[in-house]
Amino acid sequence: MDVAQLIEGGWITVIGVTVVFTILGILALVLYFVGWLERRLVGMESTAAPVPAPAPAVKAEKAEEEKPPGLPPRELAVITAAVLAYLAKKAEQLRPLPFRRKISDAWRLYGLDAQMEETEHFNYEMGKW
Repeated sequence: MDVAQLIEGGWITVIGVTVVFTILGILALVLYFVGWLERRLVGMESTAAPVPAPAPAVKAEKAEEEKPPGLPPRELAVITAAVLAYLAKKAEQLRPLPFRRKISDAWRLYGLDAQMEETEHFNYEMGKW
C-alpha cells in the first residue's frame, strides 16, 4: 500500500464525516425552526379569541357547591398504602412455576419401529418366519 493511497483514504473519510454532520446540523436547524414556527402560530391562535372571565363571586359559590365529599388526605394515604401492601403480598405469592418440557416420544418410537423392522426382515431372510 502506498502512502498516497493512505492519505487519499484519510481525506475521503474526513470529507464524508464532514458532509454527514453538516447535513445533520441543517436538519436539526430545520426541525428547530418548524417547532418555533408551530409554537408561534399556536400562540397566535390562542390569543386571537380571548375567553371572557366569569365573575369571581359566582366562581367562589360554584367551587363550594362542586366540592365532592371525600376522605381527608391522611386517611386516603393510609388506604392507598394498605391496598399497595396487599397487592405486593399477592404478587409475591404468584411466583412462576418451573416449566419442564416433556421430551417427544416420536424419536424413541421411530427407533423401536426401525429395530423391529430390521429384526423382521432378518428373520424373514433366515427363513424363521
